[in-house]
Amino acid sequence: MSLNPRARLTPEEYLAIERAAEERSEYVNGEMFALSGASFAHTVITANLVASLHVRLRAKPCTVHAADLKVRVEATGLHAYPDVVVVCGEPRFADAGRDVVTNPVLLVEVLSESTEKWDRGAKFGHYRRLPALAEVLFVSQSEARVEQYVRQPDDRWLLSEVQGLTGVLSLPSLGCDLPLAEVYAKVSFDEAEGSR
Repeated sequence: MSLNPRARLTPEEYLAIERAAEERSEYVNGEMFALSGASFAHTVITANLVASLHVRLRAKPCTVHAADLKVRVEATGLHAYPDVVVVCGEPRFADAGRDVVTNPVLLVEVLSESTEKWDRGAKFGHYRRLPALAEVLFVSQSEARVEQYVRQPDDRWLLSEVQGLTGVLSLPSLGCDLPLAEVYAKVSFDEAEGSR
C-alpha cells in the first residue's frame, strides 16, 4: 500500500488530456470527472434553449453555445461544460486553445437526477465566482419549471421561479424574454421523468 497521495492534475494537464479525449470530462480540485450521456428530453430542452436564445440575440453582441464550450472559473480552477453558455462582447479565453471561456454572462444547467445536487450545490458555488456572470438558470426536465438566479449590485443572488407552459422568463442580463413554451417544445414530461 502506498502512502503517497494521488497526484493532482494541473489545469494545463487536464486541458491537454481533455482536448485529445473522445469523451468529455469536467475538472475540479485537480481531478477529472467523466460526464454521462444525456436523455432525449435533456437534449431537446438544450437545443430549444440554444435556438430560442440565438434568435433573440442575433442583433446583439452576444453568442450562444451548447454543451461543448468549456467555462473556466479562474478563482477556483473549475473547468465545466454548462448545458448552455452565453457570452456577450469579446470572449475571454483561458489560453491559446480558444475553447475555454472565462466571461460568460448567462449559464444554463438542465437538471437531472444524476447531476442536480452537484449543479445546484458546489458547481453553482464555483459559477458565482465568475465576475462577468449575471444569471444562472436551472431548468427542470420533469416539469415546465425554470429557477433563475440573478446577480444583484451588492453581489447577492436573487431567486425567481417561472412555472407552466404559459410562463415567460425575463432575462435582464440579455434584455429579452423567453417563453417556457419554447423551452419545452416537443418535450413529453412522462418520458422525461427521472432521466438525465
